[in-house]
Amino acid sequence: HLEQSCEALSILPSQQQIIISIKRQSLYLINKDRMIRQYTVSTSKNPPSCLENSHGTPLGLHCIEDKIGNGEPIGTVFKGRVSQGYTFEDAPQQEQMRNLITTRILRIKGLDPQLNLGDPNDSYKRYIYIHGTNHEERLGKPFSMGCIELSNKDCLELFSLVHLND
Repeated sequence: HLEQSCEALSILPSQQQIIISIKRQSLYLINKDRMIRQYTVSTSKNPPSCLENSHGTPLGLHCIEDKIGNGEPIGTVFKGRVSQGYTFEDAPQQEQMRNLITTRILRIKGLDPQLNLGDPNDSYKRYIYIHGTNHEERLGKPFSMGCIELSNKDCLELFSLVHLND
């Protein structure tokens, strides 16, 4: 399926891929057709969608366009892709109630102009990320606003294993 999608878009698949299963709430890291890791995730509580303001997890082929947060402590809170200089445990109680972007950010870019690249369906402009969460107890169930959320430990590990353009 991946090879067919890449071929249709005239894209060479990278040696390493991330496959997200919305149905299984799982992320699979594949290298040279071999599964390296499987992680439990949380995708959108809304139906999958590429449309802006839908708050749905987008479908289709994407690549990792930006890796943000290298060297920050695990649990670091990000706003606007900028470290806030504290971890979610140190955040004010009111802020801890919200679903925060923590630890690392893998910002994804759509590769299909018919589906997830360009207005009004642009995953990059929608700020869709793979990132850590301060609500790890919700992993395994749809809960996000469109992003793919991981435990902070898993996010840290995945960040170290993937490369730009994977």
